[in-house]
Amino acid sequence: MGWSSHHQNGLIYYNPQQSYRGYTLVATNRGGTYANLIDMEGRICHRWYHPEEIVYGYLLPNGNLIFRSRTARNESEGPTFGGRSMSLIELDWNSNVVWKYESPDMFLHHDFERLLNGNTLVLLWAPVPADLSVQIKGGFVADDDPEQSWGDVIQEITPNGEVVYEWKSWEFLNVDEDVICPLEGRKEWSHQNALNVTPDGDLIVSYRQTSTVGIVDKASGQFRWKWGPGEVNHQHHPTWLPNGRVMMFDNGSHRRGASRSRIIEVDPETNEIGWEYTGTPDISFFSYNISSAERQPNGNTVICEGAPGRIFEVTQSKEIVWEYVSPFYGEGAGGPPQNGVFRAHRYGPDHPALFGKDLDPRRYSNLNRLYASG
Repeated sequence: MGWSSHHQNGLIYYNPQQSYRGYTLVATNRGGTYANLIDMEGRICHRWYHPEEIVYGYLLPNGNLIFRSRTARNESEGPTFGGRSMSLIELDWNSNVVWKYESPDMFLHHDFERLLNGNTLVLLWAPVPADLSVQIKGGFVADDDPEQSWGDVIQEITPNGEVVYEWKSWEFLNVDEDVICPLEGRKEWSHQNALNVTPDGDLIVSYRQTSTVGIVDKASGQFRWKWGPGEVNHQHHPTWLPNGRVMMFDNGSHRRGASRSRIIEVDPETNEIGWEYTGTPDISFFSYNISSAERQPNGNTVICEGAPGRIFEVTQSKEIVWEYVSPFYGEGAGGPPQNGVFRAHRYGPDHPALFGKDLDPRRYSNLNRLYASG
């Protein structure tokens, strides 16, 4: 959605009768050093700080915040593609570091998942083998293209950093099927921007470069389901729903016709779209990159229209019942400050992460005079 710098930030609208009441976690996608937990009135109720920047994170059941830190600043720190992060960090409720991980061999990016066994799934970049790299189709050629395209690797690591599982995407992709969008470069083949798990422990992946979503059998490494080209465009954040569908944010970048985003639920058994949300008019809802969609216990969906920092909640009948624009800005990469949000998560009052926690917004009264007044 486009608007001027005079557009209202903070809470825009709230319907308490139809919303799923809870606390929403918001962090600035680039340049921010705080993650903020806000209530339905848009007031800060808790915040975490780390000097290495909090790009994107979520709450663990014990109330800790796990997040990825700042992006690479220059080539000496590794590839500076969008989504690159220097480390994964876990903070306790009082912003003390309790765990930190930096890959010794590859480069962290985009997403991660803490597993029930205490291990963590991490997403990394590594060069695609040279003989395969030259076979990759699509994309445009640039003068600064590397000799080998980069590909995505998923690892499961123990708390002490030991790798106990590894999956390399290029070993299971198909050069004839997984073709890069002609408007994207060839530095990366797939550009995985999401990593989630099904109830059975299989991997849900999302490839921006090829507009593909898939479910990978974790044991064999084979795709159980792969879908997307011609249906979605540069999507983000596929998640498994209790109804057996996969919900995702279809960004709509580089689609034919007017630019617009949508939220869809797809049945992996039939490839049929069972539910869809679009803006009214269509063009009023659009984020070129980042973004998320998260189903709530009452059936509503919290949507993060990431690039403009807009977060809103819709009912199953597609009525907006809560709307908020992030007032938290970080320094852009050589550009003006921005309030983009990679993803947003809502936590109900009964979520275990919040048990026994002080969430009184009066502790942040001075900040809330700045950020919660709209």
